Amino acid sequence: MKSLAQFIRGTVQRNWRRVLLGALSLVVFFGAWQTYSWYLNANDIGYKAYFPYPGEVAEAFLDSFVTPDFSGLLMTDHIMASLKRIFLGFTLAFAIALPAGLLIGSYLTAEAVGMPIVEIFRPIPPLAWIPIVLIVLGHLSGPVVIVFLGIFFPVLFNVILGVKRVDPLLLDAAKTLGAKRNHIFFKVILPFTTPYLMTGIKVGLGIGWMCIVAAEMVGQYGGGVGYYIWARTAESNYDYVFAGIAMIAILGILTTGVASQVERRLYRWMGMK
Repeated sequence: MKSLAQFIRGTVQRNWRRVLLGALSLVVFFGAWQTYSWYLNANDIGYKAYFPYPGEVAEAFLDSFVTPDFSGLLMTDHIMASLKRIFLGFTLAFAIALPAGLLIGSYLTAEAVGMPIVEIFRPIPPLAWIPIVLIVLGHLSGPVVIVFLGIFFPVLFNVILGVKRVDPLLLDAAKTLGAKRNHIFFKVILPFTTPYLMTGIKVGLGIGWMCIVAAEMVGQYGGGVGYYIWARTAESNYDYVFAGIAMIAILGILTTGVASQVERRLYRWMGMK
């Protein structure tokens, strides 16, 4: 088996241009950040406290894992709280949106019954439900429902789109060859719909992180990275606020990366790539 160093070296060699451009973009980003922070501090125009240096944010980021906030929680505690809510909200959204999307996309009767209800709720931003949901369901279960609402519609509509875009010639060919309905579903419809499903999942996860941060900020209870950002803002510790924002970015990248890995393995298992 290849060592980790050999794997990294091989990956860099195969994608050296992409790696180089990515590194340059990060250098430009952090250089612009450092320059703007220096400008604020050099001119003392009243905003320097709100825009710390990248180095200060890095120190706060590391310190957040060893020094508790005023609620006695470490960053790891907040991460686990947010991940738990994201996982529960995603699982609930996936379990409902996938079969609902397959039904609505496949049957006109299901579309006639389901779409009017869906269209009533679809335009409502998930964040608009936060006050009501937190009052009714509390500060622990409420954010899970907000995440569910954020992920549900991207998954649902992408699945519906995937089903409706199945090539009729493929369905006719499968029927001509004597395939039964369940075989058509598993061998034709589901593989064709899978890329749309995975797109909906990745888009939904991004929206889910936005929803959970907002819900935890408004709830101001029960931990979570959104709660951490709010708590540090109340203390005017803006280097720690930026550290919390950076943690959200990292968690979003990691969860989307996991979804991409699952997508590749799923395609390989289904013989699509």
